[in-house]
Amino acid sequence: MTRRARAFWVEAPGKGAIREVELPVPGPDDVLVRALFTGVSRGTETLVFAGRVPGNQYAAMRAPFQEGDFPGPVKYGYLGVGVVEEGPQRLLGRTVFCLHPHQTRYVVPAASVTPVPDAVPAGRAVLAGTVETAVNALWDAAPLLGDRVAVVGGGMVGCSVAALLARFPGVRVQLIDADPAREVVADALGVDFALPGDAHGDRDLVVHASATEQGLARSLELLRPEGTVLELSWYGDRRVALPLGEAFHSRRLTLRSSQVGTVSPARVATHTYADRLALALDLLADPALDALVSGESAFGELPQLMPRLASGETPALCHRIRYDEEDDGTGTDA
Repeated sequence: MTRRARAFWVEAPGKGAIREVELPVPGPDDVLVRALFTGVSRGTETLVFAGRVPGNQYAAMRAPFQEGDFPGPVKYGYLGVGVVEEGPQRLLGRTVFCLHPHQTRYVVPAASVTPVPDAVPAGRAVLAGTVETAVNALWDAAPLLGDRVAVVGGGMVGCSVAALLARFPGVRVQLIDADPAREVVADALGVDFALPGDAHGDRDLVVHASATEQGLARSLELLRPEGTVLELSWYGDRRVALPLGEAFHSRRLTLRSSQVGTVSPARVATHTYADRLALALDLLADPALDALVSGESAFGELPQLMPRLASGETPALCHRIRYDEEDDGTGTDA
């Protein structure tokens, strides 16, 4: 019996399509997952959709269950939530998170899925990969009691970082974005908001997540002497210029990177990738994080949706993709 599903592929830069795919027969250590929701990571995924992954980053940017290669055709994505229909008894019927592209059903090793806690709705669980990035960033940044922190860039990652920082005792956090509409999200997350020109300075730590040259320059300006900017933005193939000839050296500022592809060196001796993802899912029990889901579309709309997300015509933090029963109408062949 041949089982089939449907998946979203980037056929070429700027063009997507839904393809029929054949599913492998699950082995004894595999699970068959029926998708409930996926999330579009507007930063990374729109760069992939636009064909802007640099050639020297093709290997580093591969998603765990990616098929094809950059710039396309490629099946890409990593924010998937579904229910286990076949597999080990302990997982049957469980809602799970998986770093899988947009696809109606898929077969993966059982070790590749993480059960979603009962307190976390499936629709919110698509944020797990982004909250995991925020967890790793804060392990890297290691904010201290009473720190004054700015988060520059109110996108999906920046808002996740701000939401977690709001839980730190005594930490004063301000979310900064050029879009005044982000103030509504900041209010929902319980953090202060400012436009770039109105932001508080003299910050101990600035987390930069705007993916803009102007945002990174402003981040350096907001630091106190000997402060640190933690860079979370990924620029794809764009070059970025910085004012490092001004007060950068005299104020002894630090600019360091953080990336979710490896567990923070501060935690690698004590935490695994699985530990980090499980922590991110536990943190999603907070309903305030629903503010990061800014829209929802049906799976079948993805080919028309992705160009709008990439161009900014459809503004989004996390845009959630919903899978209905009719999305998986390809059936089986005996």
